[in-house]
Amino acid sequence: MNPQLAWYIARATGIVAWALLAASVIWGLLLSTRLARGRPTPAWLLDLHRFLGGAAVLFTAVHLVGLVADTYVHFGLADLFVPYASAWKPGPVALGVVSLYLLAVVEGTSLATRRLPRRVWRAVHLSSYVLFWLATFHFILAGTDASHPLATVGIDLVATAVVFLTLVRILSPRGRPRRDTGADGGAGGVRSRPSTGASRTRTPRPVAGRT
Repeated sequence: MNPQLAWYIARATGIVAWALLAASVIWGLLLSTRLARGRPTPAWLLDLHRFLGGAAVLFTAVHLVGLVADTYVHFGLADLFVPYASAWKPGPVALGVVSLYLLAVVEGTSLATRRLPRRVWRAVHLSSYVLFWLATFHFILAGTDASHPLATVGIDLVATAVVFLTLVRILSPRGRPRRDTGADGGAGGVRSRPSTGASRTRTPRPVAGRT
């Protein structure tokens, strides 16, 4: 077995985890700005947004396992979960540690959306922007492959897309849409209002003396 296999796994899963996180943020911005209309539908975007976030958590976990299994840098549990505990690039690694906690909080509150007030969920979910930028700088400063031309181009394109969509989100009108597409992390279906008595049809009363 290649003695550097764990290091290759840590590097590869770290890149994939960042890419999945970036895709999740971009898809979430597309959903919130409603730029993607028609096909794919907003409900489909919501399902993909959730899937990308969950996949990012999975690959992040494998990334951590690969770092612990690697024998070159010797990462311990404290290095992975305590900021500035690592002797190897303490600043960039600390960005990854903070990103890990933010990712856990965002995904945890997304799973518990129905049990949380919408304002609380929204405030926590907005930290996804901070999570993305912290993870991006962690990738740039600590990633071994960040200087590769393909990685550089990918980071530039993704960062540009996030900045553009964020500006669109900020500058777009705040009007409330007619239909709720489930952007609050619900089932993703359109919520329909309960019918009121005004929509009931009236049956004419019989007039006395008439057959």
